Amino acid sequence: MPVRPEPVPPDRRSAPHRDDGTVTAPTAPRPGAPDPVHALLLVDLQSAFVAGPEAVPDAARVLDRARGLLARARAAGALVVHLQNDGPPGAADEPRTPGWRLHLPVAPGPLERVVRKTEDDGFEDTGLGGLLDGAGATGLAVCGVLSEMCVAATARAALARGHRVVLPHDAHATYDIPAAPGISGTVPAAMSARAAEWALGDEVEIVPRAEAVRFTAAPRPHAVPRPAAGARQS
Repeated sequence: MPVRPEPVPPDRRSAPHRDDGTVTAPTAPRPGAPDPVHALLLVDLQSAFVAGPEAVPDAARVLDRARGLLARARAAGALVVHLQNDGPPGAADEPRTPGWRLHLPVAPGPLERVVRKTEDDGFEDTGLGGLLDGAGATGLAVCGVLSEMCVAATARAALARGHRVVLPHDAHATYDIPAAPGISGTVPAAMSARAAEWALGDEVEIVPRAEAVRFTAAPRPHAVPRPAAGARQS
């Protein structure tokens, strides 16, 4: 997980825009159950961020929701991808350190993979795009940490690639934003997470509860490719 950025002043943030330049209001959380999706992305659910004294404030909730999503995705035969960040030397998620390890157990198989990454965007220099395309997974659910960083970057990249993205409001989290003199006091983690949803615009499907997310088998479950040469997977 990259180092958390300094708070950005509100006047440097912009509302989402369409291609014609008009400002659009991001979609509020949608009631009811969205249509089923073909894949689940679990973003950076690593011990450094969801266990111990340095965990995000809502780690227990996120892990509980992630377990439910994971169980339903497996039961439906959907594609499951665990994204695992390789932090730089000395970081809490430096590879092969306790904090780097995935907190939830992985069941390796043709429909469950671990994809390692070094950037916020889970698609950048990884085999994630090939996995989704190979399985025919056009719709996906995203959960994990941190809301405004790796979760948002991965969701935004998925949208740019033409995927349908469902983001359960109660299945992602982040840290409090520390006070910045002359800008603001401390911003609670829950508000930062909600702002991250808002910044994604009106294409992402935000649902209030993870329990509403349903899964279905991807159209081509036997076509999931093996990692391509040079792709960061394990």
